[in-house]
Amino acid sequence: MKETHFHANGQAPEILLPRQKKILDALLQGKNDLDEIARSISAKREDLMRDIEELKARGLIEVQREEREITVLTEEAKRYLETGLPEERLARLLQKTGTIKRGEILEASKRLGIPFLQDEVQTAITHLARAKAVTFINDALQLSSPENAEQHVSKVRKMLQSIEKGETRSVDIDYLKKRKLVETRKQTKIYLSPTAKLLSLNEMGLIREAEVITELTSEIIESGKWKNAVFKEFDLSVEIPAQPFGKKHPYLEFLDWIREILVSMGFEEMKGPHVELELWNFDALFQAQDHPAREIHDTYFVKGGLLGSVADSELLKRIASVHENGWTTGSRGWGYKWDPRRALRLILRTQTTAVSARTLYSRGEGKYMCFSLDRVFRPENLDAKHSMEFYQLEGIIVGPQVTFRNLLGFFQEMARRLGLGEVKVKPAYFPFTEPSVEGFIKHPSLGWIEVFPGGMFRPEMLSALGLRNVNVAAWGIGIDRIAMTVLGIDDIRLLFAQDLEYIKGSKRPIPQSLIMYPGTKTTALSDRNI
Repeated sequence: MKETHFHANGQAPEILLPRQKKILDALLQGKNDLDEIARSISAKREDLMRDIEELKARGLIEVQREEREITVLTEEAKRYLETGLPEERLARLLQKTGTIKRGEILEASKRLGIPFLQDEVQTAITHLARAKAVTFINDALQLSSPENAEQHVSKVRKMLQSIEKGETRSVDIDYLKKRKLVETRKQTKIYLSPTAKLLSLNEMGLIREAEVITELTSEIIESGKWKNAVFKEFDLSVEIPAQPFGKKHPYLEFLDWIREILVSMGFEEMKGPHVELELWNFDALFQAQDHPAREIHDTYFVKGGLLGSVADSELLKRIASVHENGWTTGSRGWGYKWDPRRALRLILRTQTTAVSARTLYSRGEGKYMCFSLDRVFRPENLDAKHSMEFYQLEGIIVGPQVTFRNLLGFFQEMARRLGLGEVKVKPAYFPFTEPSVEGFIKHPSLGWIEVFPGGMFRPEMLSALGLRNVNVAAWGIGIDRIAMTVLGIDDIRLLFAQDLEYIKGSKRPIPQSLIMYPGTKTTALSDRNI
């Protein structure tokens, strides 16, 4: 160890790590805000916390913490700053197309390379209308005042940029909150102040910087680095920290809980491939081959042009007839020439309904209840509410006496067992169910979110699969959104987090009061009702 030189008064110098010395230098220069100090030494605030605690323990600084509320941009707002506000993109689209019908906006946006999500269309129309930038002609709209649109977009963008810089003056916070573009968070400000000891040592020039060596190597000895270094003492009395027991990821534990609930209700789990034929993912579900959901914007296609195969030629004939003219179902079909080669293309499945189609085809008529809990894939922009890979809970209730009431009863029972509170439902449309419904639950911070879509499989689908004397209630639940509600999180990305600290600190997803043990049955779904 290097020689220690004492001051004339016999006081030893204070030896500090290089970064600790930089912190004190900044503090003695008048910077007392830890955020400001971190910026001045090109470090992150969180990386300095250990140094701060050590300097405090050595009596060199005092630390004051002050909690305050700050306004920050949401992930949605950050995305808008990159891709453009919805109304900004709609104005751009209208400048290129002129007059356009509401229902054609998504298709036109894909064609012209202006990205739009389904739930952004109405938002864009609403804000352009409030800015008096568009006029409506029946179900169509056109950009009547580009100047008003530009002025509105510029104003909103400037407000978002101000928030990004930490400035809130001249910003309509209430407006941005209503649009869910900003949120309020609590932030702890940390202020440092020098102690009398630090000021005295600094005045006498006794603040020294040195490298601290925790492990002596031959390279350190040969290079002579040890001469200007301080060796960290080895304390044999310190106990080795106990390693925590392993803990299952809260989301995986939640999914296992869902499986347990469904099995206890009499359901069997069904499985299917992730790489699927368009036939099972779309065609067998009576989804037309020119349906927008089958385009590359909404589906992952396997490269290489490889095709799958189906041995049952009669199945292909039935599906072709249903699509072209309705076959014997009483429907008129879609009225186009069905292409069997397209049905055999390989994709990443977009819905676990493909597993239901395979199960119905293989098991045929009878009384049974099945579910599938597995991953599906869709090209989405990753944000707090969307992901390109997520879990879907698919289920079918098959039987001659199954009705729409069985489906609604299932939704209510699942909500009860999961402690989700009230379920609101409204009519919906899906290509392969009629009647169809969407069920909503209330998330603590995201508000009402749609998680229970379902309906009764159409005769066009069932007949093509060989089922004529049974009814089938079906659903494809967004289980990730339910998990967010149960786990108390508002960002879907946390469901796949690999952060060990988050996993260790996460709450147990299954409240003891809600656990349902195997063997329990519900009247709505008992065998006698199907």
